[in-house]
Amino acid sequence: MAKKAVLIGINYPGTNGELKGCINDVKRMHNCLIQRYGFSDQDIKVLIDTDDSYDQPTGKNIRRALNDLVCSAESGDFLFVHYSGHGTRLPAEDDDETGYDECIVPMDMNLITDDDFRELVDEVPEGCRITIVSDSCHSGGLIEEAKEQIGESTKHHDSDSESGSGFNIFFNQTVEGRGIHDESIYVKSRHLPLSTLIEMLKQKTGKDDIDIGKVRPTLFDAFGEDASPKVKKFMKVVITKLQDEDEGFMGTLGSLVLQFLKQKLVEDEGYGKWALETEHREATVYPLPDNGILISGCQTHQTSADACPPGNPNLAYGALSDAIQTILAESDGSVTNRELVLKARQMLKKKGYTQSPGLYCSDYLVDTPFICD
Repeated sequence: MAKKAVLIGINYPGTNGELKGCINDVKRMHNCLIQRYGFSDQDIKVLIDTDDSYDQPTGKNIRRALNDLVCSAESGDFLFVHYSGHGTRLPAEDDDETGYDECIVPMDMNLITDDDFRELVDEVPEGCRITIVSDSCHSGGLIEEAKEQIGESTKHHDSDSESGSGFNIFFNQTVEGRGIHDESIYVKSRHLPLSTLIEMLKQKTGKDDIDIGKVRPTLFDAFGEDASPKVKKFMKVVITKLQDEDEGFMGTLGSLVLQFLKQKLVEDEGYGKWALETEHREATVYPLPDNGILISGCQTHQTSADACPPGNPNLAYGALSDAIQTILAESDGSVTNRELVLKARQMLKKKGYTQSPGLYCSDYLVDTPFICD
């Protein structure tokens, strides 16, 4: 039996989306895994963006670390992933059940989507358990098709669906924020608005003509083979339709996107290679596999808080991450997944935060110990 982990912390220093507590979250969890759960330092992969001696949390590096974690696993192993950083969501280009693609935001903006996490979890070997903690916004939907045990994301989506769909909901919907009773604590949301994401993507790519319709084509153009599998699958559909001169489909694309893609296909006969070679996974409806657990910092429609005592960024933290460490420190024995999430909800509510952590897993894992036995 092995215990292995990947810890990801992204503060985005020097950008419009800069956070303060994500690296601290990773440091505290690293110590917790070693001191409380008996992990070996050599079995913990750390990716942070404030120290060049560590692998940088780019989209490519995060995917590689997660894939290595799963591919090296065997039956009986305990796997753990902690992510602290921005979350965002894009209007879904298909019939996504929430109407959005929930994503985490690597330091280079090479988004990793809920479908990508679903495919990762599906590869976990039988008899091996993986626990994912995501202290980010919209994290309640981070694993596509996960079974919600504690949370209101599904109910919230059902009530929203009556008032509209698609882009109208996306632009008109207000994201629930966070408050805090202690006004001396500076609190920032770990939600990256689409407008800010586009501005940061412009800075990373040097392209000034990015709009909402060009986010996915830009991600594919910038990252190619290393782009999200879901982005590549989307581009495969688009490029195939363009090559087939499907006028009905082309009419659904914005003029800038259409012009951009047509020019790329003319300039480079090999453009789209990585998309066209991507296999399409058929959509299914089933709960999170028996070996997967997700603990989210909030619901799909909520933001998670990044908190910092005034003048002391060394003590900054994510609200969920801090709650987890406090609960574990106050517990003599093991804490179940259910107990951890319910206590975290009570603790955050008492402090004035409006975010509600969630639990996603199969029924029999609800009352198993957090991380490992």
